[in-house]
Amino acid sequence: MYNIIEVIIMAIRDRGKIKWAAAYLQPEQAKMQRDFWLDTERRRKSIIDEHEREEFDLRIIYSMEYNHSVKLKVWDDGFTYDINGRVHYVDPITHELRIEVKPGEFERVVFDSVVGVKVMD
Repeated sequence: MYNIIEVIIMAIRDRGKIKWAAAYLQPEQAKMQRDFWLDTERRRKSIIDEHEREEFDLRIIYSMEYNHSVKLKVWDDGFTYDINGRVHYVDPITHELRIEVKPGEFERVVFDSVVGVKVMD
């Protein structure tokens, strides 16, 4: 037979580690925390002098002339990302590059957001 203490202990069902896990009751709280950590990853835009800008232009012209692909490093709102493709058109009016990422698929990149150009072929 069981004594009374053993019966009480068997009746208690513990949740284990779950009771110590943080619970987000509000989705806004989780979003604020994600945004906070995202903001800590942001970087300032690097300063591009005239010499670097001219070198970028020469690399773009070279890649267009010989139909080589380029790898552009683009700065956008504190983050940099790469775009690989061929330069299809340089628009002097809107100050944009049209990059053919895939056959028939184009991306537009503003001149001022380019922080690096590398000719791939």
